[in-house]
Amino acid sequence: PRTTEHLIRERVRFRVKSIVYAGISADETIIGFGFPKEERADLVAAEPEKFMLPGQSDLRFNWVLARMDRLEVPEMRELVTDAWTMCVPKYVRSAYFESAAYFEGRGSLTLE
Repeated sequence: PRTTEHLIRERVRFRVKSIVYAGISADETIIGFGFPKEERADLVAAEPEKFMLPGQSDLRFNWVLARMDRLEVPEMRELVTDAWTMCVPKYVRSAYFESAAYFEGRGSLTLE
């Protein structure tokens, strides 16, 4: 809910209003997503073959990168959903997780 998709410099970006919460590289090998700054060093250290810090200019944002070929679909869904929850109002987030659509959609995401 409330997500819009944009093509910015040949990269697909997903955002809520003006806040980008996920983006895919032009070659579709890297996904960036919102992630708490205070937790990202631990995430990268735990799985450096999968996750990496953003470039120096993007370290000021709540952002981390992942190699898409290293992510399983359920993990990618969880990371992107968690990033989305950082952008939407609490009542939207609550309504989404309480809805049947959330539970029906689990396991049905297809990535092409």
